[in-house]
Amino acid sequence: MTSKQTFLRDRVAAVSNRTATVENGDKLEVLEKNRRFFKVKTDKGEQGWIDDRAVATQDVFSEFSSLKQEHEKDPVIAGGVVRDDVYLHTKPGREADKLFRLMEGEKLKLLRRATLPRPATPGQRLARPSTAPKTTTGVEEGPPPQVMEDWWLVRDSKGQTGWLYSRMMDVDAPDAIMRYSEGQRIVGAYVLTKVNDPEAPQDDKSVPVYLTVLSPYKAGLPYDFDQVRVFTWNVKKHRYETGFRERNIEGYLPVEIGMARDPYGKAPASMAEAPTFSYRVLAADAPPVIPDPVTGSIVPTKTNLKTYRLEGNLVRRIVQPGTEAPMDAHPMPVAEKKKRAATAKSRRRR
Repeated sequence: MTSKQTFLRDRVAAVSNRTATVENGDKLEVLEKNRRFFKVKTDKGEQGWIDDRAVATQDVFSEFSSLKQEHEKDPVIAGGVVRDDVYLHTKPGREADKLFRLMEGEKLKLLRRATLPRPATPGQRLARPSTAPKTTTGVEEGPPPQVMEDWWLVRDSKGQTGWLYSRMMDVDAPDAIMRYSEGQRIVGAYVLTKVNDPEAPQDDKSVPVYLTVLSPYKAGLPYDFDQVRVFTWNVKKHRYETGFRERNIEGYLPVEIGMARDPYGKAPASMAEAPTFSYRVLAADAPPVIPDPVTGSIVPTKTNLKTYRLEGNLVRRIVQPGTEAPMDAHPMPVAEKKKRAATAKSRRRR
């Protein structure tokens, strides 16, 4: 049953009696069909008529079961929270079959992202001009860029797995670092370690050190994040500070968190084993990533693995001795990035 909740009735008529209450996800056995209505039986043996638009077929349920089994062992990328009541779909896209309805505030586990062109509404299709508009110079403009929308494969608290429209959920990031997002969207927030500060202003004196990955508020990006930032805790000033930041990259989830020994053997004994984090970015010599137009999946052909180690409040990159770090791709040309930075610095001086 796809509706949030509805009733079974004893007859298909303007006036009828309620025989049972059914809720979203309940399994129903079809006994008879009459135009747009099914006569069904619940697991409790209750019978009645229901509108066929309020139920999903066994094939749709089987698709969800297969999706759950296929992605049962997928790594969890981040946590999320449902913003409003919304359905899970069998595939990314508004026209895909749906069944399970999630309530506002439902906690989610994010597994992977897909991006697809937003389907045009009937009004938009009718409003499209038959010929391309011309610029002031008389040259015809090309078609406008496609409007994209992102979808997430998620797992809810009951273990149900399906695709969810990204604008109907928020990544579950701690309030303590949300105010430092600087207009960016936090895609994932991970605890690297905890620092004990008896004078910390919050009730819990064991303060987390966070690794965050961020992206612009824009759908259809061919990468998951373009910025990485580590928030360390200053025990003298009792506040968060930026311990590491990397920008202008094309990064891909998942992010891996772990513990590792110092590969160079230079760290003091107290830091012989320290938190590490790794993520992949598009290599400089890789071709541009184009999302699959059917599935929406984003698969880079060549990436660089970047690994860092947290030593106190310092973040150091780990590169194997005798090797050089490979070059990364950049969504913004480096020369343009430097020019914008210089312009911003000049304006601040004024």
